[in-house]
Amino acid sequence: MMKILVLNGSPKSEYSNTMCLTRAFLNGAGWADAEIIDVTRAGVKGCLGCFACWNKTPGKCVIKDGMGEILSKMIEADVIIWSFPLYYFSVPGDLKNLIDRQLPLALPFMAKGNESGGHPARNDLTHQKHLIISTCGFWTPKGNYEAVTSMFDHFCGKDDYTAIFCGQGELFRVPELKGRTDAYLEIVRRAGAEYAAGGIHDGTQAELAEPLYPREVFEKMADASWGIAKDEDSGTPADESLNFTTQMAALYRPDGVERVLEFYYTDIDKTYQILLTKQGSKVITDGFKPYTTRIETPYSVWRSIARGEISGQDAMFQRLYKVQGDFKLMLKWDELFGAYAPAKPDNRKQQRKTKMLVLLAPWIVIWTAIAINPVIGSAAGIAVAASVPLLWLAFRPVVYEQISVPIVAGLSLAVLLGMDVRLVVSGSYFIFGLMWLIGAFPKIPLTAYYSAADYGEEKAFANPLFISTNRILTAAWGALYLVTPVWTYILMGTDFSARIGLINSILPALMGVFTVWFQKWYPARFAKG
Repeated sequence: MMKILVLNGSPKSEYSNTMCLTRAFLNGAGWADAEIIDVTRAGVKGCLGCFACWNKTPGKCVIKDGMGEILSKMIEADVIIWSFPLYYFSVPGDLKNLIDRQLPLALPFMAKGNESGGHPARNDLTHQKHLIISTCGFWTPKGNYEAVTSMFDHFCGKDDYTAIFCGQGELFRVPELKGRTDAYLEIVRRAGAEYAAGGIHDGTQAELAEPLYPREVFEKMADASWGIAKDEDSGTPADESLNFTTQMAALYRPDGVERVLEFYYTDIDKTYQILLTKQGSKVITDGFKPYTTRIETPYSVWRSIARGEISGQDAMFQRLYKVQGDFKLMLKWDELFGAYAPAKPDNRKQQRKTKMLVLLAPWIVIWTAIAINPVIGSAAGIAVAASVPLLWLAFRPVVYEQISVPIVAGLSLAVLLGMDVRLVVSGSYFIFGLMWLIGAFPKIPLTAYYSAADYGEEKAFANPLFISTNRILTAAWGALYLVTPVWTYILMGTDFSARIGLINSILPALMGVFTVWFQKWYPARFAKG
């Protein structure tokens, strides 16, 4: 069994941001039994430089602390993981003590073939592998780890260790950014699995090197996180809610539209505005402009939403906050303020979308064609119904389409077998309306399958307001088609029989206009409280 040793060099011990990455790596590698040594709590004293471990007590240090046991574990380890934050462009002090105290592992003689000089190892450690996992507080690790890599190049060997350096390390402690940091940790888990299998892939290394957020976004958030005004002359502590709002504003991705987003935190009676421009964002605390969108919310609720403790959609549905003004901003919230993700090619097969026309096509054929020519119309109905499964190769099938295929084929066949055309066409409207009305009651209403593409695909199904809107619309369409058979049956007994399909397209067209309007009006009206 491989022996995995983790040297946690962070003074924050188990609360280390870097250890978040290390634990994810261990999880991915399947090294649950790895031994973790908390260097800060181990009480490793500084090296005395006496060289007794070379000439008086070879291989043993004269300092009586826990380092002797640590050295024994380091010798036995198959993999040593050095986990630490970057402190002043190097390693934390206690870890530097441990590194200095490795001297007993080397022989005093000069190594041959080493251009800059060195000492041969006292023990055979050729089987051993080293891995560095480190975070820093800069937006990128580039240009900040030269002292670290130079040191590890000397005592590990330039090509004999693997490093994962991650900038923006403090973000791993920010609950509001958990979506982005969790995505990065998932890449670290993958790296762990690859490392255990032989080595981290180049593509994964490239993803690990991508910054969590662009430089300008991170630095705005970092500046706001200190809780003090940037103007050194003032020295005035900034309000926590202002820091939070400023950090949220830093996440804004311009979309070319100028807006004024106003927050009124009802429980602390604070108002801030975020000016959303084509270039970026700016938070103002006075001299307010007319708002485009105003969110009235308890500060505690919005913090919970930002932390992912409750979804924004659920909170709105529970009327925990209100939205005044332009509601379109809320529909684009994830696009404008959501977690950043590094741009990379998506080689996965694109998910098929749904298409309402796939559901409607066979029904439209029998409503129009059968009334004009029963035989040709019925044959066309069967042909179109038989063709629908072929459309599922391009569009994602929905259960209501699967139900419609045998129903339309059966109705068309009934006409060919001599059933009364007037009764079949009228009955088809009734069956269609009944399907829609029933479709209003399941967890996901019928129309939701076809409108989700405009609201985040399947994520929309977790939005109670989206579901409620579509439940109402589905029921309304069902009611329309349930009453349509009445005048259809009457008109088919008149000279208008051949035009019944055209006549019956007028109300659905008006209903379509209503649907487009209702999808925007109802959520906005609901959000106003």
